[in-house]
Order: sequence, then C-alpha cells, then structure tokens
Amino acid sequence: MDSLWRVMERNAFNYSDQTALRYPAGDKTYTWRQLHQEATLLARRLLASGVQPGTAIGLYSANKPEFVLGFLAATALNAVVIPINIRLTVREIAGILADAKAEFLLFEQGLNQTALELAQSGVRTFNLSTEPGSPASELPQFDANIVSSGATAEILYTSGTTGKPKGVMLSHEAILSVAKIMTYEAGIYAGDNCLILMPLTHSAPLNLFLWGAFWAGASVTIGDFAPNTLLDYAAQEKTTHFFGAPIVYQLLSRMPNLKEWDLSSMKLWIYGGASVGGEQIRKWQEALPGEFMCVYGLTEAGPNGSALRPHEHGAKTGSIGRRGTANTEIRVVRADGTDTDPDEAGEMIIRSESLMIGYHGNPEATRETLRDGWLYTGDIARRDVDGYIWIMDRKKDMIISGGVNVYPKEVEDVLSTHPLIADVAVIGVPHPDWGESVLAKVVARPGESLSPEAVRDYCRDKLADYKIPRMVEIVEVLPRNASGKLLKHVMRAEWT
Repeated sequence: MDSLWRVMERNAFNYSDQTALRYPAGDKTYTWRQLHQEATLLARRLLASGVQPGTAIGLYSANKPEFVLGFLAATALNAVVIPINIRLTVREIAGILADAKAEFLLFEQGLNQTALELAQSGVRTFNLSTEPGSPASELPQFDANIVSSGATAEILYTSGTTGKPKGVMLSHEAILSVAKIMTYEAGIYAGDNCLILMPLTHSAPLNLFLWGAFWAGASVTIGDFAPNTLLDYAAQEKTTHFFGAPIVYQLLSRMPNLKEWDLSSMKLWIYGGASVGGEQIRKWQEALPGEFMCVYGLTEAGPNGSALRPHEHGAKTGSIGRRGTANTEIRVVRADGTDTDPDEAGEMIIRSESLMIGYHGNPEATRETLRDGWLYTGDIARRDVDGYIWIMDRKKDMIISGGVNVYPKEVEDVLSTHPLIADVAVIGVPHPDWGESVLAKVVARPGESLSPEAVRDYCRDKLADYKIPRMVEIVEVLPRNASGKLLKHVMRAEWT
C-alpha cells in the first residue's frame, strides 16, 4: 500500500545527498536524507505528545520548512492534516479547527501570538520552530506501515469564494494520483527545481506541485510571493517550473524591467485557479521566456480536471483544453446528464482516482457534488467544434436578466482588454423589473482615470446590448482570497 510517507522514504534512499528543499529567505537547504531525518524526529516528538493514527492536526505556517516538515511528520503517523491559511482571523481558524475536530495545532514561531489565542479554545499547540525537548533516544518509534493509501491524509477547506468554506477530505491515494498526473503533464523530473510561492495551504501548490515534485524526486524552492521575490528566486536558484494564479502573471507582465532577470532555466509557466481571457495570456507569453500551460481543476478533485498544453496555445489560448488530464475524464452535460452539442452551455463533470472522499461532516453537500462516480463542478462551459472546452462561468455566478442568461466571464474578458483597466469583476445584482442587472466593478491602472460611461462605451461594439453593464463602479481594489480568486459573494453581499 503506497502512502505519502513512502514517497519520502524512497527519495531518502534514491536521492540521499541531492537537494530536496530550498528556503532562500531563511538561507536553509535540506537534502533528502536531512529532510527525512528531520521529519522522522518530528514525527516521534508528535507521537510522544499524543498524536495517533486518525488524529486531526491543524498546520499553521507560512511557506517555510516548518510547513513541509509538519506535513511530512503527520503523514508518517497516519494523522490527518488541516492546513490553515495564515491570512484568516482567529475566529475563522477556530471555526475550521472545530469543524475538523482538530486536537492539535502545529505552528511556526512567527505565528506564536495567534496560536496562543487559539490554545484558549482547547486545541493543544505545538511549536514547530523550537528545538526538541527530549533527546531522540527517549522518544518512541513509530510504525510507518500502519498508513493506508485510502485513509484521509488531509482536509482542505475550500477558499469560500461562494460562502462558508467546506472541508474537502482527500486520501493518500488521491493526493498521489494528482501528484503523478502533474509530473506527467508538466514534465517534472528528478533534478528539476519547482518554485512554490503560492500558499501551500491551497490544493494546487500543495498537492500538484509540492507532492508532484516530491513524487518525481525533484526539489522545491519555497517562499512567499512578491513579484521581485519570484524573479530573484527563479534567476538565483535556476528553477524550472512555476505555478501561479493569473494575477501573478498580470503583475509580472507589467514590470518595465523584467528583462533584467535571467529566466532561461524556466521550462514551464503554469497558470490556473481563476478564469482568464486569451488576450491576457498572450501578453504574458510576450513578456516571459519559456512555455505556458493552463491547468483547470477543483480542490474536490485533488485538484484535477483538464489542461491546455503548451503546443495547444495559439488559436485555443483561453481554453482549458480538450480532454481530461492523464487517467481523468471530463464532460460537459445538460441538466439531464446527457452530453451537450458543440457551443451549447452545460455543467462540467469530472471522473478520476483523485476525487475527494467527501465533505467533512456534510453528507448532504457530498451527495449533491458526487453522483454516480462523477464530480459535479458547478462550472458552466461549452465545447467548440474541435472539442476544446471554454469556461463560461460558475453556475452560481450566472446572471439571469429579463429571462436571458449573461455569463460574467464573457463581460470580464472584454473589459480586461481595455488599456486603462487593471482589474474587473462582474456580478448580478437585484433589479425590481429584470430580476437581475449587470454590475461591473472596475479598478483603473495606476495614474489613470476612468468614467462609468467610458467603460460602457468600450463594450458597445463588443457585446450584445443586454450584456453591457447597466451599472459601473470605479473602485480601488477588488476582494480576492490568498490564491487570487475573486470573492464575488462578498461583492454581492453589499446588495442584499
């Protein structure tokens, strides 16, 4: 039976003295042997503290070695890891820990104050940054053979872009499945160096890229994102693969001095996590050397779904590909479950070994999402005549105005090409006559000014009249979560 910990054991044997983990901000580097030894010692400390198979453990850390070691040690003991987004409030974290029935909270020293506050709720805290309290000779040994591939390895709380987060339970088998898929699709091999600056508390950086790299025997360079940090690390550490939300590439493509960094080692720039138009992607390609790949997937699927490979960029830029990733099926279906015709809108559904066990403590939501072995994504899309899939919008985000469907993404794609617009979000708001009306929230580029009428005028020859925003608000910033996804439920709440 394979497990995440067995991957670590194999790498410590196969690649013993090769680099496994780099953390430039702290000037730390670990070989596979060192990483295995540190994680083993930590697992023994956790066992001595009372962690048992199935124990739910909160993991509260920025992108630091403490996060990686904490995750590895928990998997060695067959415990269940609940990664905690460090941007959440104490109240939000306490809610997640309570929902997951977490008994322990592992934290790094920089988050000590919040951890102390959380300890008052009854959870036992464990500082990952302190030295071992007892000599290794006095610590108990653990049996890694107790880990089952079908056991729950982690509970990832969804980003809450549509409301209250739900806990997605993923098994060792599911995580290894998406790890293998990512190495195949992105061509990650031993000797490569994957740059991870998106929060490891999110499913794509954690399961696709950390575990994808580890499964391949590749090393990872970790840290927290800033445009200059990304460029510095890519140049200095000679990284080969990077995954980022579209907002990351938007920021990079606008940097006037981008060519000052040597990015020649980069094999592949991978993007996903939010919808993006083809024109934006082409600007990224002009700005950055190397190839691009789009990945689409849901946390509930590992995350997993489809990919637009480098050679498919061109006429199909902006699509998410034409088939599921390796060993994955993806369909676009009508409400009755039958496949749609070309250019007909429908809901995307996914079938794969990477699907979640279910939502923690929420069987009703699980039954609604998992049906007959398929994951119903809630994403509305269409297939073109060549079979390529184009996301139209979230099922819950679709606007119905006067009985006509308006897909916000279509409007956003048009507005994102405006030379003075830096960011845009389109939502439906209540209207007494039409049911809903189209509202665009727009952020102007620095130093530029926009008027609502100018925004509407830009749409007139590009969109049907009923799709043109009836209302336009010029704002300084749009609400986004840590992975760059728009929080449209926050925007809609202003109108309810």
